[in-house]
Amino acid sequence: MDQSSGRGPRQTQMTASEQRPYVNTREDPAVRFLGIPTVMRSTGETTNGAFGLIEHLMIPPGWASPYHTHHLEDEAFYVLEGEVALVCDGKWFKAGPGAYVFGPREIPHGFKIEGTVPARMLILCAPAGFEHFVLEMSEPATDLTLPPPAPDMGRLMAVAAKYKIDILGPLPERPGVST
Repeated sequence: MDQSSGRGPRQTQMTASEQRPYVNTREDPAVRFLGIPTVMRSTGETTNGAFGLIEHLMIPPGWASPYHTHHLEDEAFYVLEGEVALVCDGKWFKAGPGAYVFGPREIPHGFKIEGTVPARMLILCAPAGFEHFVLEMSEPATDLTLPPPAPDMGRLMAVAAKYKIDILGPLPERPGVST
């Protein structure tokens, strides 16, 4: 209750910076994030800090992310092509084209590409911020057909810590699947 008038809660006028619609928020060339050809579709600078959207263009069969935990953002995966096994909090999920998997912050997760064809995937992180980690860890993509090199784990650990991401190591064993 508004103490000054006795008429109920006080209404506060909130003003936001100008909001603009965008057709495509980034026109950057592809980069290689952990060796994977990647395009930055959107960053917090064009979404008012709401989210970043990343597209992994071609993740080769057998490629696996590290098992990791985000402390600042939630991460969502939308599979466009290929077969992906995602692990979230030790539980494995199989995801094909059209599948969506949500990975909440503070929950360890990661993914591995299965089958014999590359995968293509959108990754949405909210709020924005993770995209800056991706850009800092990326190299120019001069040839998108080359297989990804192994990441520099020392650099990965240091840059991840800067963005409040814990790299926990390789993905946990998947029950019933031999490597």
